[in-house]
Amino acid sequence: MENTKEMRTWLDDMGLDHPLVIAGPCSAETEEQVLGIAHSLKDTDVNYYRAGIWKPRTRPGNFEGVGALGLKWLQKVKTETGLKTATEVANRAHVELALEHDIDLLWIGARSTVSPFIMQELADALAGTDKIVLVKNPVNPDLALWLGGIERLHTAGIKKLGAIHRGFSTYEKSKYRNIPEWQLAIEFQNKFPDLPLINDPSHITGKRDMIFDVSQTALDLNFDGLMIETHHDPDNAWSDAAQQVTPDRLVQIMNDLKIRKESDPEAEYNSQLSGLRAQIDVIDNQLIDTMGKRMKVADSIGKLKKTRNVAVLQSNRWNEILGKMILEGETKGLSEEFVLKMFKAIHQESINHQNKIVKA
Repeated sequence: MENTKEMRTWLDDMGLDHPLVIAGPCSAETEEQVLGIAHSLKDTDVNYYRAGIWKPRTRPGNFEGVGALGLKWLQKVKTETGLKTATEVANRAHVELALEHDIDLLWIGARSTVSPFIMQELADALAGTDKIVLVKNPVNPDLALWLGGIERLHTAGIKKLGAIHRGFSTYEKSKYRNIPEWQLAIEFQNKFPDLPLINDPSHITGKRDMIFDVSQTALDLNFDGLMIETHHDPDNAWSDAAQQVTPDRLVQIMNDLKIRKESDPEAEYNSQLSGLRAQIDVIDNQLIDTMGKRMKVADSIGKLKKTRNVAVLQSNRWNEILGKMILEGETKGLSEEFVLKMFKAIHQESINHQNKIVKA
């Protein structure tokens, strides 16, 4: 699969003056709920109304969706509001039912993307469809697996393709439900700059009060749109309550994030500069996170030295690290002076951490 301008045709043909917006409840719960939320969104910038019909959960026993009955409710949404509809599909039966009910946009979830077997089954079921098909990143940060799933759909003759960035699972403590790993999304864009990329701040954050900030970061990084979960009574939603916003809050978010396209050279420069600066912000945050992890290891070393009554400063080890990092820095285009200053500062902070523990 090669990048081509035609990959964006389905999105460009919409002629939007704002990012693509896909919004609606995490799960279709009742007909009244589905239609009520849809009517609240029909005169907004929402382009596709989403609702989960099949909701297999990590562990059995929780609400797993209303099933095919919900597709009839989505048909009513289209008839009554004019909104186009979207839902997730995870197997051939889902695909057949969704196409039968004329769902306009289908997305494939993270748990499906992780399996080439599932992706091939879906590609075979969707072969030749004119519907829009979006692929969420796999649960683990594996760019090849993500692209491989999209390539299977492309090989099956599906022309209207795109990707959804919903973050990645981690065992580490984090303020995110799924850590965004922005650098991987940037790498995705570098490989396929014309393949539409949508951000899912609801699943990245897991918290409604973080959705605006993550959405802004995504737009600063030139994402093409957002998928945001929306519910009239988020706290009492049947699934993913904490990450859903009310329709009123969604409208406010969309207004605050509005990006108007300009064609003059200065606006193009500012847009490119904003995107590059956003990449710098992402990398800087990753640097701080990495330094925090490094100092936690230094703390553990300090505790070990204390129990064994070993001196904090180990000159031979320090000189070995410095020599290796200077050579490694050269391969990355970093000057010896910069590497020396940076690692001296890191080393001093590490010594400070260990001294504090030894003296405690």
